[in-house]
Amino acid sequence: MRKGLIERDTKETRIRVAVDLDGTGSYDVATGIGFLDHMVEQFSKHSLIDVEMKVDGDLHVDQHHTTEDSAIALGQAIADALGDKGGIVRFGEAFSPMDETLARVALDISARPYCVWKAGFTQEKLGEWDTELIEHWFQSVSQTAGLTLHIELLYGTNNHHICEAIYKGFARAMRAAVEIDPRKGGAVPSTKGILGG
Repeated sequence: MRKGLIERDTKETRIRVAVDLDGTGSYDVATGIGFLDHMVEQFSKHSLIDVEMKVDGDLHVDQHHTTEDSAIALGQAIADALGDKGGIVRFGEAFSPMDETLARVALDISARPYCVWKAGFTQEKLGEWDTELIEHWFQSVSQTAGLTLHIELLYGTNNHHICEAIYKGFARAMRAAVEIDPRKGGAVPSTKGILGG
């Protein structure tokens, strides 16, 4: 049962995130930011990781805490569900096209978090979501899930397509990386015998 549950309560946000790595891509997401909801739903649907995410954040201040803390909690829940990471494929990559846009995402569930972001947006908001927070969301999830994560926009002009292509690419890369490889017999996929450090 590769499931994780994180409940996080601070003066800025109250969050409950549950994931099932062996799910079907079902989701129940409510962050208070419509476009962020849409992207987390895309992540769930295309990774086949079930995601329940409920966030009550200080949106009267701005969207930063809600965005950051949702990613922190999602990453923690994924790390919790992965346990010692025995038997996983570990690596994942995906090219993600959406109309005129093409994004590339590659990741390693290494427990050595690092995020390289080579993408950008030409407008300040998608829906009501500040586009400057999108990179920060990926930085935060990579830190707490323990991902070496590389995200690159190869080309694209429509900001909605750019964001969605990146999230779908992340989802497909995660789907590949968290899969259990029966040939590994449950072994941790590292010559060190552990991941991290």
